[in-house]
Amino acid sequence: MLRITLIRLASVVPVLFGISVISFFVIRMIPGDVISSIMGQDFGDPQVEAAMRRYFGLDMPIHEQFLTWFGGLLQGDLGTSMRTSRPVLAEIAERFPATLLLAVSALVVSVVISIPFGVLSATRRNGFLDAASRLVSLIGLSLPNFWLGILLVYLFSVTLGWLPSQGSGPGGTIGLAYLMLPAVTLGASLAAISMRMTRSSMLEVLNQDYMRTARAKGLSERVVVARHALRNSLIPVVTVWGIQAGALLGGTVVVEQVFSWPGLGTMVIRGISQRDYPVVQGTLLFLALFYVVVNLLVDLVYVYLDPRLRSGH
Repeated sequence: MLRITLIRLASVVPVLFGISVISFFVIRMIPGDVISSIMGQDFGDPQVEAAMRRYFGLDMPIHEQFLTWFGGLLQGDLGTSMRTSRPVLAEIAERFPATLLLAVSALVVSVVISIPFGVLSATRRNGFLDAASRLVSLIGLSLPNFWLGILLVYLFSVTLGWLPSQGSGPGGTIGLAYLMLPAVTLGASLAAISMRMTRSSMLEVLNQDYMRTARAKGLSERVVVARHALRNSLIPVVTVWGIQAGALLGGTVVVEQVFSWPGLGTMVIRGISQRDYPVVQGTLLFLALFYVVVNLLVDLVYVYLDPRLRSGH
């Protein structure tokens, strides 16, 4: 177990290095000049422009810029925002809780919806509930997040007036009413994927020999499903959750824009539009690190769910 964990941790290094290289050079391919964007109407004074380029290190060759940024990265410095003059790490720390809360809430929404309906769909195969669940999951997979978000805003905010359409709460706080619509929007597609995976996995497990043995022992169908079938069927479902949990942070970019949620997504979009290189580079690297850590945790959950992995078979 320890050996597997160390191997996975070692594999993080080349992944993060590759992402740092890609993010550094790709952001600089965006058309436009960052100095002209910062200076605005004052752009055109050669001395001021040259001073600004020296201040941000943009007068150096591109490879030297990368080595300077990467050297700071090895010391835990993600750079300084060109717009706010604040450390990028401080801005990430300020906005990450909102993004994490949104991602976790979306994951909870997915679990609450997908597990019960996936199990019911499998245990009542080819019935009305099974057909309805498959139809709902197909719709959830087909609707883009931004379109679903707009529909929910129109229904619950504009038409019914039950929930706020934008923001996170008064005074920078995060209110439950403000969280509900973006969490459902972000969790809908994951719920659809998890529901279909839970159904197919449950159908496979229910036909195994040990399930027939459990029924032959006189156990009720509810105990057989809850204690034996569900736990074994969750292994492939956890795979989906692990992959999607990391991807949820990336998916928040669109949802945060729709609902004006003050998280990393809006910060990345702002950084791209303003060509704030350090903000985009640092945030992408941070999200990649989070994704890798989540996948490592999923591997550890595998070991808990599948005794064969603990025994080394």
